[in-house]
Amino acid sequence: MMKIKGKTLAELAQMVGGDLIGDPDIFIDSLADLAAAGDGQITFLVKESQSVSLTETKAAAAIVPLAVDSPDKPLIRVKNPYLAAAIIQNHFLQKPFQACSIHPAAHIGDDCHIPAAVSIGPMVSIGDRVKLGERVTIYPGVVIGDNVEIGNDSILFANVTIYHSCTIGKRVQIHSGTVIGADGFGFATDEQGNHLKWPHIGTVQIDDDVDIGANTTIDRGTFGKTHIKKGTRIDNLVAVGHNVRIGENSVVVAQVGIAGSTSLGRNVILGGQVGVKGHIHLDDGVMVAAKSGVHNNQPKGSTIAGIPAIPHKNWLKSSMLIGKLPEMYKDLRDLKHKISQIYKKLFPDRPGV
Repeated sequence: MMKIKGKTLAELAQMVGGDLIGDPDIFIDSLADLAAAGDGQITFLVKESQSVSLTETKAAAAIVPLAVDSPDKPLIRVKNPYLAAAIIQNHFLQKPFQACSIHPAAHIGDDCHIPAAVSIGPMVSIGDRVKLGERVTIYPGVVIGDNVEIGNDSILFANVTIYHSCTIGKRVQIHSGTVIGADGFGFATDEQGNHLKWPHIGTVQIDDDVDIGANTTIDRGTFGKTHIKKGTRIDNLVAVGHNVRIGENSVVVAQVGIAGSTSLGRNVILGGQVGVKGHIHLDDGVMVAAKSGVHNNQPKGSTIAGIPAIPHKNWLKSSMLIGKLPEMYKDLRDLKHKISQIYKKLFPDRPGV
């Protein structure tokens, strides 16, 4: 991506609310990691224990935790260096929207509302009555069904599919291969074991500032809607079932599966490969460790892990015991043998144990 005009250290420090140590007029044009950074670049370190690296990096300056000091390197000291670095990196990589209009190889249906300030690539198929906002970017191979709405500044990367009647908010990014609005996995089964498909006549609503990774699927509601709320981050290869509701600013990591009609509160975090049972609720701030299986409701702020998921502290204790099971089994077998010998001596005329 194009880099825009650089900034002085003083301007960068003001941008992130940091404490500047060193020459405020040093000009910075980009951000890089500790090993790769050079002249005109700023780097960052997340942990105070990494401060020894400041003597080795060739960066012009560094973003560091509040307690870090260095006599040889200009610093911007902040509470959260990772966040500050992300803000600065986004600034440097920002580029103005360039409207490329509609590629001749794109198909546009009837009664669509498409502003002049859009970019629609080749082999895009847009259905009837689709409404696009300003500065929407649609990459090659995207398929958009009838009656879809997409808000301002949203980006659909190559080969995304949006089924009919879905609503996408503003500043949403949907990465390649993702499918929004396919039917949920619902069937009615008769006495002979035959499965009759249950029609899904609901929709999907994705609110503003949501980011969805590659090859993720978000199913439409059976009735009503599947709803992804503002600021949520969904990783690659996630399966979101019908009528699921994910609250604001939640984080769903790769290979998670959320079964139908489950709801998540605000700021819920699901680690990689978590499975969540249908028709349950995870309240605000719940954190689920990777590879866990969640089978019941979880109260606000709880941290859980394991299969089935239990409080994280209990899971840690249980995990420690698993490694000791062979030794415990040997001790139990030896104890059983000793008790048997004692029993035979005390009761020689009775059956043994």
